[in-house]
Amino acid sequence: MSQSKQQPSFKELLESAQGPAVHLEMRDAYGIGPEASDFEGWKRTGRRDVDAASDYWAPWVDLIRRTVARGAVVRRAHIVSEPVTEYIRYEHAGTPVNIAAGEQIRWLPRRQASDIALPGNDFWLFDGRVVMFNHFAGDGASAGPSATEPLATAKLCASAFEAVWERGIPHERYTV
Repeated sequence: MSQSKQQPSFKELLESAQGPAVHLEMRDAYGIGPEASDFEGWKRTGRRDVDAASDYWAPWVDLIRRTVARGAVVRRAHIVSEPVTEYIRYEHAGTPVNIAAGEQIRWLPRRQASDIALPGNDFWLFDGRVVMFNHFAGDGASAGPSATEPLATAKLCASAFEAVWERGIPHERYTV
């Protein structure tokens, strides 16, 4: 991606993906602003919004459904420490909505990832060529994404994702 032109947004990249869109998450907790109230509600009640049509989920579900409908495969893999954090339990509780929208999701205990060469940040890889790294502050707050296209970076991310995916446990079999 040229430094002079504006980087495409995540939504633009996903909406234009023709092939696979893969996402690797490696943090045990995130502090993403828009989900803060949902997370707090889950901590208080133990109940998670799993209504795909709710204001919370509908934009994501619609985006994934449109992506999958045009033939792109969307896969997400999580590397998690065990025992899992409260945040990962929260994320796990909402995963059935992601799956119903069309995502394929697996979980890999961190101890089983020790010999995998991993990039330093969570990422999305679109069409095997465009990587969008998700950067986070120490407290889990988003520090903004950055997109890049160097072939070596895309190959590292693809290799890391596939290694995690191969070892990962499908969501329906992974318990927290």
